Order: sequence, then structure tokens, then C-alpha cells
Amino acid sequence: MSIGILIITHSGIGSSLLEAATNMLGVCPLHTETLAVTPDADPDLVLQQAQGMAEDLDQGDGVLVLTDMFGSTPSNIATRLRRPGRVAVVAGLNLPMLVRILNYPTLDLQALVEKAVSGGNRGVLCCRRPEREGLGGR
Repeated sequence: MSIGILIITHSGIGSSLLEAATNMLGVCPLHTETLAVTPDADPDLVLQQAQGMAEDLDQGDGVLVLTDMFGSTPSNIATRLRRPGRVAVVAGLNLPMLVRILNYPTLDLQALVEKAVSGGNRGVLCCRRPEREGLGGR
């Protein structure tokens, strides 16, 4: 068994990130589904759909729900799925986070949550042009 991954995001963000991560890794090692929340979506209907998807993804080890932006409609729906020890939710989805998760498919739910957060945090950097002698960093 393994952890199921449910990605709930605005429009096509989740499917695009999953496609990019899968292309980078050559495979998607965890059972993963995406759910796009469009601007005109009824949140209650999307919640019902998300609940069904989470149930289908849970093969006994739990589900990690990833969402793009805390406080948004997709995040609010994801948060309503949370069940301690069964369904964990992490907001702030980015490509480094997703790649990190998919690189550790055998971890348990709590360890995968920790990998998600660390991958997301460590993947956010300020890229600066290296200073060269005599140019003063311009």
C-alpha cells in the first residue's frame, strides 16, 4: 500500500504541475489525482467530488491533499477533508514540493507531509546574478 495524493488547485495548476513532475521523474510513483476548481464552481459540489476522490485514493495508508494557496476556495475545500492520521493537507503547492513528495513514495503520511513542507520551503529561493569583480553586482 502507499499514500494517495489528491491535488486541489485553481483551474489547471495542479494538472500542469503533476505533468511537469511526472515528465521530470519519468513516472508518477504514487496514485495521484487532480481536481481543478474553476471560478464558477459550486464549492459544496466540489467538496463532494473531492471527498469521493479522497476515499478512492485511500488504499489504507492515508491521503495527502495538496492545494495551491492557503485561504483560497481550493484550500478551504481541501481543509474540510482533513482527518487526523488519515487525510493531511498541505497548502502552497509548488513544483519542488511535488517532486520531493514523488521521490519518497514509501514514506508514511506524516513523513510525507514533512517532505512536502521542506521541499516547498527549500524550493523558494531568491536568484541573484553572481557578483563579478569590478562590476559591483550590477
